[in-house]
Amino acid sequence: MFYDYDLATIWAFIIAFAVFAYVVMDGFDLGIGILFPTLKVGEERDQAMNSIAPVWDGNETWLVLGGGGLMAAFPLAYAIILPATYPLVIAMVLGLIFRGVAFEFRWRDPRHRAFWDVAFCGGSVVATLAQGVMLGAVLQGIRVAGRAYAGGSFDWLSPFSLLTGVALLAGYALLGASWLIGKTHGDVQDHARRMAFRLGIATLVAMAAVSAATPFLAIDYWHRWFRMPGVLFTAQVPLATIVFGFIFFWSLKRGRETLPFLVTLILFALGFVGLGISMFPYIVPRALTIWDTAAPEKSQIFMLVGTVFILPIIITYTAWAYYVFRGKTVTEGYH
Repeated sequence: MFYDYDLATIWAFIIAFAVFAYVVMDGFDLGIGILFPTLKVGEERDQAMNSIAPVWDGNETWLVLGGGGLMAAFPLAYAIILPATYPLVIAMVLGLIFRGVAFEFRWRDPRHRAFWDVAFCGGSVVATLAQGVMLGAVLQGIRVAGRAYAGGSFDWLSPFSLLTGVALLAGYALLGASWLIGKTHGDVQDHARRMAFRLGIATLVAMAAVSAATPFLAIDYWHRWFRMPGVLFTAQVPLATIVFGFIFFWSLKRGRETLPFLVTLILFALGFVGLGISMFPYIVPRALTIWDTAAPEKSQIFMLVGTVFILPIIITYTAWAYYVFRGKTVTEGYH
């Protein structure tokens, strides 16, 4: 049993790492799409698009790893969460498809560039909202009976899930704005700095709202956050968020270019830690733990051997891509 515990925990952290990597990496891609209507047609939009051209498709590798890992390592959780959120999954996939197609076609079909810009923005907004609402739907709880989903077609739709959707929309837009501060210059950078200030406020307010609402979803959430002596640890998360929030605005005021994006990543990491405090060890909150849904021991070991080799390769080529394409972007079209 101890060995099973270790395997399930290892796989839970691998999947959590993949999901977090996807959120922060594809998050600024989607965030630029969300901000696209605020950028002027022409050089500003071209600079923004070119800033993510070398890395945007590689960022989605982590989504495949997170989703595939969930299906392979925790098949029962996958079989419950997916039926509970089918409309959201479909909306997310369609949004990502529209975003990807628009990215390629806006350069190769200049006569219809306005249409592709709308598709790029719309796909980004839809995918982001779907991801945020899905997070809220899982966190508020999924009805399970007989090791199967027992809820209705629209159980995922609630005020709390809509709140998390809006919060993620603001957070991704902040990631996109802070990314543009470091990758662009001139009017685009000035505009991104102004947007980052507004979105920083919106994101912190949204994080506070979600954090305040979560303990009221269930009594066990309340205990995880406020029962002694655990509160001595959990209280550090909101305190750290406040501190790094001040650092973020200070970095904007001082005209820093890289620091706002790095601090935004830390804010997302703190939000992810808060999510872990609320959920772990449940993978379907208040219904099934990671051990309840884990694949057989031999399957987990087999997959872990492959992951030990594949994960460092993914991290290496991702880091290499960001290193090669470091620095400011150019205006010329993506080809």
